[in-house]
Amino acid sequence: MSSTGEKRNEQGELVRGFLAYLEVEKGYSPATVRSYGTDLDQFRDFLKGRRLSLEKPEKINRDHVRAFLAELHRLSLTKTSMGRKLSSLRAYFKYLLRHKIVTRDPLAGIRNPKQEKRHPQVLNVDQAVAMMEANIEPDPEGLRDIALAEVLYGSGLRISEAIGLDMNDVDSDVIRVTGKGSKERIVPLSDAAVQRIRRYMGQRHAFLKDNYAEQALFLSSRAGKRLDRRQANRIVARLARLAGLPKDVHPHMLRHSFATHMLEAGADLRSVQELLGHENLTTTQRYTHLDMQRIMQVYDRAHPLAGGDKSDKNED
Repeated sequence: MSSTGEKRNEQGELVRGFLAYLEVEKGYSPATVRSYGTDLDQFRDFLKGRRLSLEKPEKINRDHVRAFLAELHRLSLTKTSMGRKLSSLRAYFKYLLRHKIVTRDPLAGIRNPKQEKRHPQVLNVDQAVAMMEANIEPDPEGLRDIALAEVLYGSGLRISEAIGLDMNDVDSDVIRVTGKGSKERIVPLSDAAVQRIRRYMGQRHAFLKDNYAEQALFLSSRAGKRLDRRQANRIVARLARLAGLPKDVHPHMLRHSFATHMLEAGADLRSVQELLGHENLTTTQRYTHLDMQRIMQVYDRAHPLAGGDKSDKNED
């Protein structure tokens, strides 16, 4: 199997130019650019078996793309993963068209696989509160962990946004967040989050080792460098276990819970959209389904005409 370095070396001038365009002109994060590169690498490997190349895109047609989709299906990829890979190919050929490197798009007329509607997994309010009140050790590591959880749930940040925070992004009761496409937004901190962050920041020096210039807010225990995504996932899962939660809780579940609980409490959709940093309102609207589910459950429990046969004992 080729290593990441070898794959990068195999990328031709056109692909490297496209990835540079995504990073420099579109402002995509390094992780997002790597995802595009990985998808294009897979398509390139597929084309090799047909003596084709991404560097000679004019020879690629719709049948090749359809055959690639069939191969992905054979490999049992989910419809979501297949859709993402198609989106990467669309972006690549759109870039080539814009720069007049090709005159036609081989993905024209090819639709993404129809996605099954999956609603976000969320904690209920009691579960979220239990996590925030988990019985942690009051040492630097425990204070860091609960401060991270408070930022994820209390402010609805993506995990990449939370671990990307620097010390100077925290200003009293708000934080400056750099989201997708390097877009900045200001997000309020809950009172609990402010207190937790202050307590953690008072102990943050314990992580610094010899790297006193490190500006990351959340630091790893070992290296004294910025916390990474895998470490953050482990922290959230551990707090969930300490709180006795039955679910496999991950950081994005806290973001989903933030949005759902805000809507349940009466927040308007536009405000939640801004807090989450969603570009499109339709992305935020998926949380209204969860709120409606809760409303219907309350209705079924409480309304005398709901739920079918309720009993006619009081008919007299």
